[in-house]
Amino acid sequence: MRRITILGSTGSIGRSTIAVLREAQDLDFAVEALVGGDNVGLLIEQALALRPAEAVIANEELLPTLRDGLAGSGIAVSAGRNAVLTAAARPADWVMSAIMGAAGLAPTLVAIERGASVALANKECLVCAGRLFIDTARRCDAQLLPVDSEHNAIFQVLGRPEDVEKLILTASGGPFRTHSLDAMRAASPEQALEHPNWAMGKKISIDSATMMNKGLELIEAAYLFDTCESRIDIVVHAQSIIHSLVAYKDGSLLAQLGAPDMRIPIAHALAWPDRIETAAPRLDLTTIAALTFEKPDTLRFPALRLARAAIQAGQGTPTALNAANEIAVGSFLDRKIGFLDIATLVEDTIDALTAQRIIAAGDEPMSFEHIHEIDAAARRAAASLANHA
Repeated sequence: MRRITILGSTGSIGRSTIAVLREAQDLDFAVEALVGGDNVGLLIEQALALRPAEAVIANEELLPTLRDGLAGSGIAVSAGRNAVLTAAARPADWVMSAIMGAAGLAPTLVAIERGASVALANKECLVCAGRLFIDTARRCDAQLLPVDSEHNAIFQVLGRPEDVEKLILTASGGPFRTHSLDAMRAASPEQALEHPNWAMGKKISIDSATMMNKGLELIEAAYLFDTCESRIDIVVHAQSIIHSLVAYKDGSLLAQLGAPDMRIPIAHALAWPDRIETAAPRLDLTTIAALTFEKPDTLRFPALRLARAAIQAGQGTPTALNAANEIAVGSFLDRKIGFLDIATLVEDTIDALTAQRIIAAGDEPMSFEHIHEIDAAARRAAASLANHA
C-alpha cells in the first residue's frame, strides 16, 4: 500500500490528483494527509471521500468550520502554517507538492528531507531555490517527480544524460500566439485568461499568455535535469499534443504525446516507475488534422528572453524574476497596468535589484532566509513600479 499526502488538495492540480486516485482501480493506497488553502468546503468533501489521517486548512480562521464538518469522522484536523509543515512531515511515501507560490517551498522541502517521492507541481521550488532543492534531494535520497506536462514528458523519454544533445520544451503560444503587438497592448484580462487548450488558474493562464510560464519552465528544466539553459530549446506547438521532446546525439528525437489533460502526468508521477490506468481521453492520431511547430517570437513575448537572462545571471535573479512576475500579473488582473507592461515591470524590477546588488552579486541563495529577502525586495520594487505606472 502506498501512503499519499496531497499538499494543495483544493487547487487545480490537487483536484486532478484526487480524480486520478478515485479512478485508479489498480492502485492500492491510503491518504495520510490532505492540505487545503481557503476552500474549506471542498476540503471537507475530499476528506470525507478519501478518509485521510489528517486534514489541514492553511487559513487558521477556517479551523472551526473544518472541525465541525469532520466531527465524528475520526479524521484529525488542524490549521495554520505550522500544521501544514507537520502534515508534510507525516510518513507518506508519495507527496504531491501543489501549494502554489512561495507558501509551497517550506512544506515541499520538509517532504524532501524525509526522503519521500515528491511530485513537483510548484514552479517556485526550482525557480526560486533550485540549487537548494536539488542538493537536498540528493542528500536525502528523495525522488523528484515532475508533474508539469512538459517536464514530465522529458522525464518519460530521457535516456542517459551523456547521450542527450538538447531538451525541447513545447509551448502552446497561449491566446495571443498570432496577435500583433498593438492587439496585445490593448488586451484585457478576460482575453488573456482564455487559454485555447488548457483549463487553468488565473495566474498560470496569464503566464501562458505572456509565455512567462515557458520561461519559468526553462529555469525548472535546467535545475531538474542538470542542463545548461543553452541546451534547452522552446518551440511553439499550438495543438499541445506533443508535450516535450529530447534530441539525442545520434539524430534521434523522442517525444511524449498525449491529450492536454493533467491527469496523464499526475498518473505517471503517482505510479512511477509503473503505470496505472486513467480516464483521460485517448489520442486518435487519424483524427488529428496537423501538428505544427514554429519558433517563439521574443519581440512579442519578451518574458522568454528575461527568463534565459535570469538563469544565466543566477545568484538570486530567478527568484526576483518570479516574485516580480507575480506582482505584475496581479497588477494586470487588477487593471493597474497593461498586458505588455507585465514583462516591462519584471525587467525594470530586475534592473533595480541588480543595481542595488541585491541579486547577481554573490552566492546562489541556499537558505530560505536569503530567498525570502530577495523575494520580498523584488515584490516591494515591483509593487512600487506598478503603483507609479
